[in-house]
Amino acid sequence: MFMTRRQFLKWSGSAGVAAAALSLGFDLRPVETYAAGLKILKAKETITICPYCAVGCGVIVHTKKSGRLLNTEGDPDHPINEGTLCSKGAALYQVSTNRERMKDVLYRAPGSDEWEEVEWDWAIEKIAARIKETRDATFTEKNAKGQVVNRTTGIAHVGSAALDNEECWVLQAMMRALGLVYIEHQARI
Repeated sequence: MFMTRRQFLKWSGSAGVAAAALSLGFDLRPVETYAAGLKILKAKETITICPYCAVGCGVIVHTKKSGRLLNTEGDPDHPINEGTLCSKGAALYQVSTNRERMKDVLYRAPGSDEWEEVEWDWAIEKIAARIKETRDATFTEKNAKGQVVNRTTGIAHVGSAALDNEECWVLQAMMRALGLVYIEHQARI
């Protein structure tokens, strides 16, 4: 096999670097051992978006086949956050696995300084009744010019960054059906 001087220098230089690296003690066995013990080794990896604000940072979520959450971390391939997360985004795992998280509805009556635990059905009915009461009290059928406007200015709505386009459309359509004028989305604030 014929070898030019340039090829000889490339091969001998590469061999020298490899020999020097091996003599420095680079051993990949500990890396393989460490990787075998990772809790996310055979977990399903799902790419999602952080639900907390309008920025839309990318998050990688690792789950078991049972659906149990194992780990969350920033997505290094996401163009917005490039793998970094704020403190709220970094705490996604803790929020979802926290057993101390409140799951019941607490209600504080007007003028009271005590919270009381109430049923979900009661709370939903109370919210619906207050929306209806406010809408009826502030509903305008016609403006000063006599034009039909069918609107209420006593209620406003702010959407969430955790919603996708379809959910936002349905929610916005429902708010418009109620006559709301002040409809905003967190992504624009």
